Amino acid sequence: MKKWVQFVIAVFCFYTSGQNNVLAEMIKREQVEPTGHVIWDVATHKKVIALTFDDGPDPVYTPQILALLEKYGAHATFFQIGNRMELYPDVVEQVVEAGHELGNHSMTHPYENKVGFQQMRHEVVLADRIIQKYQPNHPKLFRPPGGYLDNSLLQEARELGYRVVLWSYHQELKDWSLPGALNIANHVISHARNGDIILLHDGGGDRSQTLQALKIFLPALKEKGYNFVTVSELLSNKE
Repeated sequence: MKKWVQFVIAVFCFYTSGQNNVLAEMIKREQVEPTGHVIWDVATHKKVIALTFDDGPDPVYTPQILALLEKYGAHATFFQIGNRMELYPDVVEQVVEAGHELGNHSMTHPYENKVGFQQMRHEVVLADRIIQKYQPNHPKLFRPPGGYLDNSLLQEARELGYRVVLWSYHQELKDWSLPGALNIANHVISHARNGDIILLHDGGGDRSQTLQALKIFLPALKEKGYNFVTVSELLSNKE
């Protein structure tokens, strides 16, 4: 009888854990886009594009990206991971001192559809404390890892003062899969639109192709009259 009771308790705990962590329904774009609570891109007649970099800071690639951005007079938003910010505070300082902005990309980069709302809430709060040390009075931006987001996390982010920022679907480059620098660059150039939010990565692996792609598309789009701005600056151009 005792073993049976233990088994029932174990099953119940596993089931409730699964309900809380795995089965939360992720938000679909068509459900939330009309509310303006999640941002994919911005409607504007101005030739402005927001570059965003995820998964840093990285001691090798982030400084090289910063040098390229400076060369072409571009600004960007870096959605950084909290535990990597703790590892490389000097790189975080370089990002801020160069005039770019920081975004919250959680503390350790888990996916909400795997770990659930409570864990993600904890992740956002921990990362927020670190970011506030570097940009205490700056607009707060959050990008959920993998883009996974349910209504509870969206509401929590808003209560913490965050705007949730994803990316333009037609500019989902998947540079992390190493498709080739020329493929990345050509995609950005051929799909460029006013108000785009472009998703790239400066951390989490080999980002040499991303660097090479930037060397191609930054000058190409500058010649076409585009300016590269932070997400906050892009939002200020919304029409």
